[in-house]
Amino acid sequence: MPSFDIVSEVNVVEVRNAVDQANKEVSTRYDFKGSDARIESAEKVLTLFADAEFQLDQVKDILLGKLAKRNVDVRCLDHGKIEKVSGNKIKQAITVKEGIEGDLAKKIVKLIKDSKLKVQASIQGDAVRVSGAKRDILQEVIALMRKEITDFPLQFNNFRD
Repeated sequence: MPSFDIVSEVNVVEVRNAVDQANKEVSTRYDFKGSDARIESAEKVLTLFADAEFQLDQVKDILLGKLAKRNVDVRCLDHGKIEKVSGNKIKQAITVKEGIEGDLAKKIVKLIKDSKLKVQASIQGDAVRVSGAKRDILQEVIALMRKEITDFPLQFNNFRD
């Protein structure tokens, strides 16, 4: 019985490379001379530092551009609120979301069941496994997911015949 998994994965190496490139650009730009603008990376949290909110927005734009060039989907980023650090310095935490959360997994299973396609969908940890009798039906499910779920990056892997 053919099956595939619906997952949401982020290439951590590409994220780290994009952060390094963004830090290099920020350190060499003239408008950031003498400022404390930088990006720190820890596990799945990126922390942006700047002297003013305008600079923080510029650092964020640089980071998002570098991530896009490295084919990292920016929809997987969860922007935190802007916090004051000390004096006039501010920071913002950006979380890299990986895996399909419970609510989204339930929404995906409900969409598949409501589509009346002859497939079974089950939640397996942070992935959704879809299995059906024919490969064509599974491809219809993939097309349905691409059309319906637009606010979160999904990948379809582990396709087995």
